[in-house]
Amino acid sequence: MASFTAKDVKALREQTGCGMMDCKKALVEADGDMDKAVDFLREQGLAKQAKKASRIAAEGMAYAMTSDDLKKGVVIEVNAETDFVAKNADFQAFVKTCAQTVMDNAPADVEALLACKASGSDKTVAELLQEKVLVIGENIQLRRFKMMEGACVAYVHAGGVIGVLVNFDTDLADKPEFVTYGKDIAMQIAALNTPYLKAEDVPADVLEHEKEIMKAEVINSGKPEAIADKIVMGKIGKYYKENCLLEQAFVKENKISVQQYTNNTAKELGGSIAIKEFVRFEKGEGIEKRQDDFAAEVASMTK
Repeated sequence: MASFTAKDVKALREQTGCGMMDCKKALVEADGDMDKAVDFLREQGLAKQAKKASRIAAEGMAYAMTSDDLKKGVVIEVNAETDFVAKNADFQAFVKTCAQTVMDNAPADVEALLACKASGSDKTVAELLQEKVLVIGENIQLRRFKMMEGACVAYVHAGGVIGVLVNFDTDLADKPEFVTYGKDIAMQIAALNTPYLKAEDVPADVLEHEKEIMKAEVINSGKPEAIADKIVMGKIGKYYKENCLLEQAFVKENKISVQQYTNNTAKELGGSIAIKEFVRFEKGEGIEKRQDDFAAEVASMTK
């Protein structure tokens, strides 16, 4: 009997959107290996969600900001234990102070940031953090940050659920229309959680794995193996459009791609624009929260 638990069934169900019995069967077929179980469901055409989604399991705030001249940008995540604290004005002010400190000092990592003198204070970030823990009464963790230099645009969604920072190569950063365009791009990234900028950024092993999944799905649908490879080549184009920002349909005008929208904006403003990189932080992404007891509901399925 394959070794897995009721929590494994639950996790697979949440990740793929499939029914519990299908998830149990997949785990049996995969001998309890979660990644292989996801592949099995996809090969059978059962998975409703093709890519893995990180579970949002912790509270806190993701925040992004730029300097007034847009030449620097920072995106940061600070975690707390409850949503109540995340909405606390004192906690939010601390997060913004951390972001400003990153911009002012360009620390190499979180440890270096904690040692920095906090912007607008005579205390270090670590000392301020300890104060917040004592006053607020919850564990607070400064989790991660990213700083970029160049033309940057920031976007914060839903008061700190998602923070996005986009870096551009452009000669149009001083134009208000560019900022409007940049916000559109950042909002698209926030909404669709795009993993790659362009097709060339997809790692070769990831692409080969996707092709294998697609081929198995085609064959399992009843198509002859002799034509499976040709069908897969057509599907790869769709994969790029779903997973690469520049090839995605622009959400506000889905008849054009993000790349076309970028080209059109640059032409209208009389300059050039290229998206260099982007970072999207979602609060609690990938952090496990205390789980509800799900065992009673599906315990019999794992026996």
